[in-house]
Amino acid sequence: MPEGIPGRPKWQIALEEVERIRSAGGRFGTVLADADYGRMAEFRQGLSEQGLAWAVGVQPIQTVYPAEAVIRPPPVRTSGRPAKHPVSSLRSQTATAAIAALPNASWRRTLSWRRGTKGDLQADFAALRVRVADGPLIAHNHRLPGQAAWLVCERRSSGEHKYTLSNLPEDTSLASLAGLIKERWVCEQMHQQMKEELGLDHVEGRSWQGLHHHALMTMIAFAFLQHLRLGGKNHHQPRTAAQPLPAAGALATRRHPGPVRAALPALPQARALPPPAMKMAE
Repeated sequence: MPEGIPGRPKWQIALEEVERIRSAGGRFGTVLADADYGRMAEFRQGLSEQGLAWAVGVQPIQTVYPAEAVIRPPPVRTSGRPAKHPVSSLRSQTATAAIAALPNASWRRTLSWRRGTKGDLQADFAALRVRVADGPLIAHNHRLPGQAAWLVCERRSSGEHKYTLSNLPEDTSLASLAGLIKERWVCEQMHQQMKEELGLDHVEGRSWQGLHHHALMTMIAFAFLQHLRLGGKNHHQPRTAAQPLPAAGALATRRHPGPVRAALPALPQARALPPPAMKMAE
C-alpha cells in the first residue's frame, strides 16, 4: 500500500463507494450487506443519511429496544448525585432474546425464495418492529433507543438463526422482507464466480497498481459475461478477433463489401428487476 493512503475499515470504504456511485448518477433499490457491515451503527446511519433503504445482517448480540420505547429526561433523585443522562422507558435486549420472546404464531413457516439443486430453498421467518440501540451513548457504554427498524430472523432447518435489521417501512410484508434479504445471494455468487471462474484471487504480484489492474480486468470480464446472460448471447455478433489487413486493392475487388460494425453492441439499458417471488407452504 502506497504511503499516504491510510488503512480504513471496509464498512467506511463501502459507505464512501455508495456515495460516489450515487453522485455519478447510480441508483439503488435496497442496500444489502452481511453482518461485517451491518453490525456497525455508523454504516447503517450513513446509509439512512443518504436516504437509502437497507437490509443488513447483524450479530445475535445486537441490542434492540421494543418499538414502543421512548427517551425520557434524566430521573430526579432524592439523594446522591443528580442524574445527567436521559433514560429509556423500556429495557433493551439482544436480538436473540427479542426473537425468542415471540409467540409461535409470529413465525411464517417454510418460505421459499428460489429453487436449488436439491429443490426449493426454504426456511422459517419472523419479524418484529424494534428501535435499534444506536442512539446517544450514555453511561456504562450503553446506548439509548435510535432508529426504528425491522428485526428479521431466519430459522433454518439445521437450527441456525440469522438476524437482519432493515429500515424498510412499517407496512412491509414479511414475505417482502425475506425476499429482499435473500437477494444478497446474487452478490455472493458473483464473488464466488469471479474467484473460481475468472481468477480474481489468483493474482501473484506485489504492486498496488497491479492488484487494482487485475481486479478491474476481472470485473470487466464478469460484466461482459453478465451481459451475455441478460440476453446478449441471443444476438449473433461478428467475431471480435483481429483480422489480417487486406492487401492493397483487395477491397476494390470485393463484390459486396459488408458494412463496418462495432465489435460489441452497446450494453442494454438497466432493467427493472421484478420483485422477488416468495412462496409459502400451506
